[in-house]
Amino acid sequence: MTVSRVINGEASVRESTKERVLESVHALNYQPNLSARALAGNRAYKVAFLYGNPSAFYLSPLLVGALEEISQHGHQLLVHKVPEAGSDKKLRERLAGLPGVYDGVIVPPPISDYPQVREFLVEQGMPVVWLAGLSGGGRSRRISIDDFAAAKEMTSYLIGLGHKRIGFIKGSLNQLAAKERLRGYKAALADSSVSYDTNLVVSGAFTYDSGLKAARKILTGDPPTAVFASNDDMAAAALAVASSQGLKVPDDISIAGFDDSPLASAVFPRLTTVRQPLDVIAGHAVDSLIDLIRKPPTSVVDQARCLEIPHEIVLGESVAAPLRQ
Repeated sequence: MTVSRVINGEASVRESTKERVLESVHALNYQPNLSARALAGNRAYKVAFLYGNPSAFYLSPLLVGALEEISQHGHQLLVHKVPEAGSDKKLRERLAGLPGVYDGVIVPPPISDYPQVREFLVEQGMPVVWLAGLSGGGRSRRISIDDFAAAKEMTSYLIGLGHKRIGFIKGSLNQLAAKERLRGYKAALADSSVSYDTNLVVSGAFTYDSGLKAARKILTGDPPTAVFASNDDMAAAALAVASSQGLKVPDDISIAGFDDSPLASAVFPRLTTVRQPLDVIAGHAVDSLIDLIRKPPTSVVDQARCLEIPHEIVLGESVAAPLRQ
C-alpha cells in the first residue's frame, strides 16, 4: 500500500519512506502495469495505433473511426510510427517503449503481418487488436473482412458482365490480405471456367507508384478488357495509365479497385470497388481492445478471437460490359 501511494504521488507518505521506495523502484527498474492499474479504477486508457501504411487514403478513415469511437469512452489514441520491417533488433528497439506506457495496441497492415511485431507484443502480454494479418496469440483479437470472398465476388461480377480477360494487380504478397485477394481472383476464374493467364497478373505494392508500373505492363500490347487492382491506390494509377494511352474507361477497359477509400470517389470515373468499412472496423477495434484491457491478464481469451466484418461491392462508373473480347 505504501509503494502504491508513492507511485501515485500521494502526499500521505513520510519523506524518508518515500526516498527508500523510490530508490528501490530505480534499482529494480520497476514499471507500473498499466493494465492492472486500469482494472483498479475507471481511468483513461492510452492506446497506441501503430502507423506504417504508405496510403493516406487507407489510413485516414481508420484513424477517424478509431478517434471517434475512443472519444466516446474518454480514452486516448496516440499514433506510433513503425518503420518498414527490418532486423528483429531494430524493430524491438522501436517497440520497446510501448509496454508500461500504453494500455493496448491497435495494429493495422502492413505491420500486422510483421512476425517480429507479433512475437514482441505477445511476449509482453499486451492487449492487441490486429486489423488483418494472421490471428495472434496471447491477449489479442483479429478484425477484418473476408478478403478471399471479397476478391472472388468482384472477379465474378466482372465475369458476369462478359469479361474473360481480366488483369489483376497484386498487392505485397508478404501480407495475408494480398494473398487472399489473389486466391479469390483465381477461384472466381476457376469457377467460371476462365483460364488463368499469368501474363495478366502483375505485382504491385499497394502504392500508387507501384500501380503505375504494374498498369503499364498490363496495358502494353494486347490489353485485357478489365483490370482488377488489389487496392484503390493501384486502381487509380491504372486509370491514369489508361488515360495516358488513350483508352476510355469503361468503354475501352474496365477498372475496379478494393477498399472504397476516399480516393475511389475522388477520381474520374468513380471507381467500382470492394468496400471494407474501415471506419466500422476501427470502431470495433477500439471496443474490442478496451474489453481486452479490462480483462485480467491471466484470463483466457477464447471468445470473438476473430471478428469478420461484412464487405460489399460499390458500383461506380469505371466498369461496364466489354465492347470487345
